[in-house]
Amino acid sequence: MDRRELADFLRSRRERIAPADVGLPAGPRRRTPGLRREEVAQLAFISTEYYTRLEQARAPHPSREVLAGLARALRLSDVERDHLHHLAGVPPGPLPGPSREVRQSILDLLRRLPQAAAFVMSATFEVIAWNDLAAALTEDFSALSRRDRNLVRRVFLGPHPKQGRLYGLSDVDAFARSSAQQLRATAARYPDNREVSELVDELLCGSAEFSRLWASHDVCAEPTLCKTLRHPLVGPVTVNCDVLDIADRDQRVVIYTATPGSPSEEALRLLSVIGTQRMDVAC
Repeated sequence: MDRRELADFLRSRRERIAPADVGLPAGPRRRTPGLRREEVAQLAFISTEYYTRLEQARAPHPSREVLAGLARALRLSDVERDHLHHLAGVPPGPLPGPSREVRQSILDLLRRLPQAAAFVMSATFEVIAWNDLAAALTEDFSALSRRDRNLVRRVFLGPHPKQGRLYGLSDVDAFARSSAQQLRATAARYPDNREVSELVDELLCGSAEFSRLWASHDVCAEPTLCKTLRHPLVGPVTVNCDVLDIADRDQRVVIYTATPGSPSEEALRLLSVIGTQRMDVAC
């Protein structure tokens, strides 16, 4: 355990977090940058005295539970979490679960792609961020529960609207196969995560197709570079599909673009005007 390095690391992470980031008021007499020690202790569910001793390099060896609380309170990335464990002399265990927190720079990227439909998926295929055109092309994700924003659940368990399974995707069978393979890899990365295991159990119980794909033990998925979605208002929209991996969050940015000058490009332009105001037709 490197007490001095651990103390300096905790202090640096604490000072970078604004009170508003964790729902705390700044207050008129705040003299320290970032959070106060007692605020971090409260968020981590440990005593202020113990946290203070950690920052003073005087505390005894922290437990895994304490380190998990600190990682959560200080909003550490997965890389920072592992670093915290190494400084504390506690080898990092399996990641607690797929991250759902999207970096601000990625959210800004989505907004800066007005001619592309773009969204972010977690490692369990939950849509966790999207731009306006993605909502217009598929559906208004803001009107859905977390459960219904999960695309692997939707493709295997429905509901399936009139235009077809999962927005009428032309490669829906390939997507189903790919999502099952990638979910198996996700389950291996997060073996102790309840949400992941419950999702897999639900799919195994509810879908014979998923059960068959799961039994294959395949974990390598081939990318689909072009696909067509059947939209209830503008008809078929053919798009190029590019996927960017966000390795430190175990997330993917999916970007749909149409070939310049094509009917599909005109359809996307129309959808950017229509938005989600009539997406109830698709439900």
